[in-house]
Amino acid sequence: MLAPLEVELTLHRSNADMYSVTLRCALPEGDGYIEGEGEAQFILVELRNLWLDPVAYGRALAKSLWSDAKIKDTFEQARAAAQTRNLPLRVRLAIGTNARELHGLRWETIRDPQVEAPLCTGAHLFFSRYLSSLDWRPVQLRPQGELHALAAIANPHNLPDYKLAPIDVPGEMRLARAGLGDIGLTQIAATLDSLLTALRETPCDVLYLVCHGALIKDEAWLWLEDGQGNVARVSGAKLAEGFRDLPQCPRLVALVSCQGAGSGTGETLAALGPRLAQAGVPAVLAMQGNLSMETAAQFMPVFFKELQQHGELDRALAVARGAVRERPDCWMPVLFMRLKSGQLWYTPGFGTGEQDFDKWESLKGFILEQNCTPFIGPGLAEEWLGSPNDLAKRWAGKYHFPFMQQEQDSMPRVAQYIVRRDGPVALRQAFRAAIREEIMGNYGAALPPELTQESAWPPDKILKALEVVATQCWAANANDAHRLLARLRLPLYITANPGNLLKQALVAAGAQPQERLCPWWSDRLPESDWRFDDEPTPEKPLIYYFFGHLAMPESLVLSEDDYLDFLLGVARNKTLIPAVVRARLTNTALLFLGFGLDDWSLRVLFRLLQAQEGKEQMKGYSHIAAQFEPDDSRLLDPRRARRYLEQYFMRENISIYWGRPAEFLRTLLDQLHR
Repeated sequence: MLAPLEVELTLHRSNADMYSVTLRCALPEGDGYIEGEGEAQFILVELRNLWLDPVAYGRALAKSLWSDAKIKDTFEQARAAAQTRNLPLRVRLAIGTNARELHGLRWETIRDPQVEAPLCTGAHLFFSRYLSSLDWRPVQLRPQGELHALAAIANPHNLPDYKLAPIDVPGEMRLARAGLGDIGLTQIAATLDSLLTALRETPCDVLYLVCHGALIKDEAWLWLEDGQGNVARVSGAKLAEGFRDLPQCPRLVALVSCQGAGSGTGETLAALGPRLAQAGVPAVLAMQGNLSMETAAQFMPVFFKELQQHGELDRALAVARGAVRERPDCWMPVLFMRLKSGQLWYTPGFGTGEQDFDKWESLKGFILEQNCTPFIGPGLAEEWLGSPNDLAKRWAGKYHFPFMQQEQDSMPRVAQYIVRRDGPVALRQAFRAAIREEIMGNYGAALPPELTQESAWPPDKILKALEVVATQCWAANANDAHRLLARLRLPLYITANPGNLLKQALVAAGAQPQERLCPWWSDRLPESDWRFDDEPTPEKPLIYYFFGHLAMPESLVLSEDDYLDFLLGVARNKTLIPAVVRARLTNTALLFLGFGLDDWSLRVLFRLLQAQEGKEQMKGYSHIAAQFEPDDSRLLDPRRARRYLEQYFMRENISIYWGRPAEFLRTLLDQLHR
């Protein structure tokens, strides 16, 4: 499916009723931008007087926005550019912090500047409201086949006491199941505690919430249930606070409730939909008025059916709104997003599609002839050691990191600050404490008493704990990436991870692995720890730790200075890296598994490869980087970022597999056994 042209429509207050308007459209393939700036006047009182007539309201809103010829002409140029390329148009409305009152307008009613028709209804223009968030948690996508949804339908016994109609719970569940289709669905109790507990304990991609709601005195309220099945009125502020404390928010919250996005007559930011978006939920589908049950019954199945076909939230909304365009309340569903792509799930595969990848045979040949070397990144150990980005954010708060929020999830950057503040020994202690906290929080019940009773773990205790929990996890998961890697039976594995997980997997697979460290930090390390003159074999493979090992804390590469010192150390004395390792860096097919887009470890490894003698030999091999999708909550243009990375890696003959390393390894092993 072709990607739409992206249009950013941004509004800021200039003075009184006047607002500056900026419209910017990014053209594909580096063709530049279509841009325009102008002004618009929104008479809020006059618009409010028209709120009972959505057609008249949409005309008045269009008259205000398109009154400046520069803005109207720029929009028409963007639409023409999309039409000539046979592409849809994706419009994101962003409202500045000094124009908060504009959030209360019913933007979904706006009329087309060219013809007398609704603009936001149909399959050729996707419209959403972009809301910024102070939440910088990365948004982890999952493959379509792994999606799971939770449904909470609140029908308290005493709704008639509040002059509210009962909700047909079985009927709503039938609609939810019909709409969600192949997405796994679990119904939960519609109490606040049950809702938040389920979200904490169950991986959830979609939360489907049906209840009565209202906007009262600029605050959103939901009529949920208490423990006895009676009404429990929950404020939007309280629910948003609960979402803010979740380790991972659902990617989409669908609020099938009255006035879930505001009434259209007041401060919409006080309503629940925007509150949840600001609390860190990537996308919220809500209602900006009293949506009829009849419209909801037609709209929701189309929305989810469309969503399952391509995963794009704003595209699905456009098609679903078109399906109910004859309904008087078709404009009420509104989509709030803090993302650029609006993608709910991803499809694992190569940039051009897995079926088009034409190097499987050559890659299989390299592996069967043992001419393949994996580079193992932090992503493979996140289940046990935690995410480096998450740890950096926790440290940033704990140690009062004073720099920009965008830098607070950079592990080397925050670690550098701790080193300057407290010294390198304190940094290593903090690293061990963080690993202990991660393991205890996730697997404490599986650990022996001698570990759980200790408040601090020295390196040997950390390694013992990792061994225990990995054994337990692998018993239930044969598709762990370490176990799949061990099945490749390769002679050399290069790792950026400091633990023994790979060694444990190789031993379980019947190998007798040997281990060596890169002595980047010291010229006094015993040769037995780093020198290796033998030829590794699949039966006795070599595990080479580039960035240190927990058993030797001073060897760990954590801070920015550590990475720079590593590069300087191996550049000054190339013999620190055994000759057999140096040879395989340039004369085998390379697999980069579990590295993030901006990982320092990946950047440093690339610099090291560029400096190797015989680098030109790399062109003779097919190389793979198994990589997650870019986190579009942190990128201005995710698709361009993806194209840039594909082109960057292509120069080195490296193909990118967009997906989890374990998914790639399963596919690779399937190919090997064909």
